[in-house]
Amino acid sequence: MLEYKAPERDIEFLLFDLFNVQDRWAEMPALAEVSEELARAVISEAGRVASEVMAPLNQAGDEAGCSWEDGVVTTPAGFKAGYDEMAGGGWLGLSGNPDYQGQGMPKVLGCVIEEMFWSANASLYLYGTLTGGTCICIDSHGSEEQKRTYLPKLYSGQWSGAMDLTEPHAGSDLGIIRTRAVPQADGSYRISGTKIFITAGEHDLTENIVHLVLAKLPDAPAGSKGISLFIVPKYLPDANGEAGERNSVASGSIEHKMGIRGSATNVMNYDEAVGFMVGEPNQGLACMFT
Repeated sequence: MLEYKAPERDIEFLLFDLFNVQDRWAEMPALAEVSEELARAVISEAGRVASEVMAPLNQAGDEAGCSWEDGVVTTPAGFKAGYDEMAGGGWLGLSGNPDYQGQGMPKVLGCVIEEMFWSANASLYLYGTLTGGTCICIDSHGSEEQKRTYLPKLYSGQWSGAMDLTEPHAGSDLGIIRTRAVPQADGSYRISGTKIFITAGEHDLTENIVHLVLAKLPDAPAGSKGISLFIVPKYLPDANGEAGERNSVASGSIEHKMGIRGSATNVMNYDEAVGFMVGEPNQGLACMFT
C-alpha cells in the first residue's frame, strides 16, 4: 500500500513565516478570531485525515473502481466510511459561508488542506470538491431560499454536488448544447437532455446529489449567450428541507477510465426533471464558472 505524509512543516512555513497570513487575518474582521494556533491545529488534523483515512483507500479504490448497475453507482469498498469521516469532520464546509452553517475559515487555509486531500486520494476527494464548487456557485448566485435550502446540507456533506456542462455532441463547445428548460407556472422548469463526463453525478456516498445543469430556455439566444443554469436535485427537497420525492434524473452509465477510477464519471439523463434557475436567464456560463 502506498503511503502519504502531509507536508505540514512546509505548509506552516509558507503560511506563517513567508506570507505571514496570521497578520493579515488579524486585520480582517471576519477572520480576526482565526489565530495561528488554531490554524496549526486545523492543519495537523487535516494531515491526519489525509494520511490515515484517505490515503489508505487510494490504491485499492483505483484498482477496484466504481461499478454501475441499473442506474445505481457503487463506490469502492471503504469509500463510504472515508467520505463520512471527511464530511463529519467539517472539511467540506471549512471555508463555507457561516451565514449558512459553513465554518468561515480563510480560503488560503482551505486551499492547502485541499492540496493534502487531493494528494492523498484524488478519487475520493473529487466527491467533495465538486460539492465545494456547487456551494461557491449557489452562494454567489443563488436566491436566499436556495442558499438556505442547499448550502447547510452541502457544507455538512449530507448532500453532495455535481456540475453538468457538456453533452455527447458538444465537447467544449457549450454554445451548441441541446438540453432544454421549459418554464412552469409555479416558477420551476422542466429539464430534458443528456450530459456526459459528470464527475460525482451518481454515487452511494450521500442521501442526495444537487446537480447544477446548463440548459437553454425555449426563447434563448443562439450560442453561449443563451445558456442558463439550474439546480436539479436527485431528490426534491420536501417542506422540511429534507430529501423527498425522486426527481427524473438518472445515470445512464459510467465512464471507463485510466486512473482515478474510484471517482464515478457519469452520463446523466434528464427526462422533464424539475429544476430551479440560478441567477438570471442566459447568464448560466458566468454563474457556473464562478
